[in-house]
Amino acid sequence: MKNFSRILKYLSNKKGQIALYFACNLLSIVFSLVSLAMLAPFLQLLFGNEKPATTPPPALTFSAKSLLENMKYQFGQMILEHDKLYALSVICIVIVLAIFLKNFFLYFSYRIQSPLRNYVLTRLRSELYAKILILPIGFFTEQRKGDIISRMSNDANEIEWSVISALESLLKEPLTIIVILVSLVMLSPALSLFLLVLLPVAGFIIGRVGRSLKKQSNVAQEQQGLMLSVLDETLGGLRVIKAFNAEGLIGKRFEGINKHLNNIRNAMNFRRDLASPMSEFLGVIVVAILLWFGGRMVLKYGMLSSDTFITYIVFFTQIINPAKSFSNAFYNVQRGSAAILRIEEILAAPVLVEDKPGARELVSFNHRIEFRNVYFSYDEKTVLEDINLVIEKGKTVALVGSSGSGKSTLADLIPRFHDVTKGEILIDGVNIKDYTLHSLRKQMSIVTQEPILFNDSIYNNIAVANPEASLQDIELAAKVANAHNFITKKEEGYQTNIGDRGSKLSGGERQRLTIARAVLKNPPILILDEATSSLDTESERLVQEAIDNMMQARTSLVIAHRLSTIRHADEIIVMQQGRIVERGNHDALIENPGFYKRLVDMQEVK
Repeated sequence: MKNFSRILKYLSNKKGQIALYFACNLLSIVFSLVSLAMLAPFLQLLFGNEKPATTPPPALTFSAKSLLENMKYQFGQMILEHDKLYALSVICIVIVLAIFLKNFFLYFSYRIQSPLRNYVLTRLRSELYAKILILPIGFFTEQRKGDIISRMSNDANEIEWSVISALESLLKEPLTIIVILVSLVMLSPALSLFLLVLLPVAGFIIGRVGRSLKKQSNVAQEQQGLMLSVLDETLGGLRVIKAFNAEGLIGKRFEGINKHLNNIRNAMNFRRDLASPMSEFLGVIVVAILLWFGGRMVLKYGMLSSDTFITYIVFFTQIINPAKSFSNAFYNVQRGSAAILRIEEILAAPVLVEDKPGARELVSFNHRIEFRNVYFSYDEKTVLEDINLVIEKGKTVALVGSSGSGKSTLADLIPRFHDVTKGEILIDGVNIKDYTLHSLRKQMSIVTQEPILFNDSIYNNIAVANPEASLQDIELAAKVANAHNFITKKEEGYQTNIGDRGSKLSGGERQRLTIARAVLKNPPILILDEATSSLDTESERLVQEAIDNMMQARTSLVIAHRLSTIRHADEIIVMQQGRIVERGNHDALIENPGFYKRLVDMQEVK
């Protein structure tokens, strides 16, 4: 039960619905017992040797015996005043009514249970998604994206079914349907043959209800696929979402899809849950028909003894509520427990990068960014060592070095995608940990090597940086990014959908959209992570022009493999194995026979 503590916490504010759910189940059980309790003695009164009572019983008291005696007396009077066939008809009607009321309350309990079950699932997914948004990027370097998606979908579904198993009883009756059917055939082959005709008719009616669920099920699957698509984009675009403080925007989009899926699932479950009580109600109608024709066989034609007939009916009633899968319930709970543990691994993961108590707002960037004796380690492996660096406002600083030298990690420390292991990073003389994450990242825009875009329109992709921006502002940002011309040539212009991760656009077009997004934010600090390294010559020229336009009057940290793009940087930082090995401008570095000069010679930069 410890594993289900989170689910119980979700249900803690649903005590009223839970109480009503158990009350409906209790009433359902009571009406079921009433229908079975009155069946055998009243049929014995009809077909046995017992004679109707002529003397009124004692006054009715609050006991089952007194209630039964009074009912048998009233039933006996009915036999005396009319006949046994008339009384038999009344029994059939009473039993059908009792089972109808039983199934009415059973279905009403399903109407309560389904929203509770889906509420738990919706809360769980929302909490898991919100946790994914706030976890640091470093958490996902050791996680497979598909596994996280599986935890959100498959494991959450396992939990849903484990909740059902927890609400229902884990102690089920043995599977005795085959034994009962064989017994029925042995008792009366004629009635059993009649039964084999009635059951397919009832099955056909139930099947019609089941087929009506197909359309709703398809819609639910489509919505679930859309929800997983948003999750996939979130996991792939966390860097951009965090950099542009778009957690709220993306979170609202997911929340809307999640709530819509919740509504569809409720409607689907309402109809699906109708199948079970309907099947039992139709089964009872079959019982009533069997009572009528079997009773005629006993009373009118003498083809069946009364004792055998009563036994046959009692046996058949046990098929109406067949045994549930005992073994499946056990294994479902086990799978549900394992799924909870997998999801708890994410929900309980520590948020290593968060606002400290009393963090202040970074209102503006005025002077410099400074690294003081910065070290950074990941899983006990030192990635950066003794970094000392000052980036003055309005200056451009470039980072160069071989792959794995720590360039991207250094840049990621400024927006606090990771926190330093040792040392400190300051903005305007204040440790960045003393600023709120939102205000810190508000001062920055990031353009990554791999363009991170979402399966949405061009307009909405640019507007991630500022959801309140007007079309004029977005067009101006696109013009600065050399993107306006190719956008206007699209059939739907700025409303063109760009496909999954911008798959409908070329590499240069995708990169220019990310630059337009960064321009729209209009921050004082730019971080450019090899923004042109994967482009062809023509695309690189257009993108580089866009970058040059964007960098004007801004403080820029540029990571570059193509050294031709950073020749005019105010300072070039050369890194090797997590350390700064050279620094200076291009002209100064090219004069020394160091690592930078070797890179230049290899790329034939002149």
